[in-house]
Amino acid sequence: MLKREGEAPEVDRGQTSILAQGCKFEGKIDVRGTFRVEGEFRGSIATPENLVVGKTGVVHAECQVKNAVIGGQVFGNIVAEHKIELQSGSRLEGNIKTKRLVIDEGVVFEGNCSMGGERHGLTPAGPAAPGAPGAASPAGIFNPQRG
Repeated sequence: MLKREGEAPEVDRGQTSILAQGCKFEGKIDVRGTFRVEGEFRGSIATPENLVVGKTGVVHAECQVKNAVIGGQVFGNIVAEHKIELQSGSRLEGNIKTKRLVIDEGVVFEGNCSMGGERHGLTPAGPAAPGAPGAASPAGIFNPQRG
């Protein structure tokens, strides 16, 4: 498969650490390469190249990764340097921050998403001022004439 320039690989071809189905782990994990969760993990996940949560995986954690592919359930925030992919049937309850986001049909996502750096016209403290392009109408409904 051809990749665009600067695009990170989806799966690291190096070392893979696996928490297998039926296994439970609680604590902090810091691994190199890919960390694949098919069991249950609670705690924090720090800087693996790739986090892969399989269909049977359940993660209750704060995650700081380069890439994340979610097929199971994640309860917690994810900060991904490059990309987050939410596969069909997955569930994510938490906030995400990433440069690229892919959401398949059939995903349950409850939280907020922040992509890229600061945008012009928005302050880090909150949304655009009322009446500004992209601002919600007073009833909270998006008004396409405003942005």
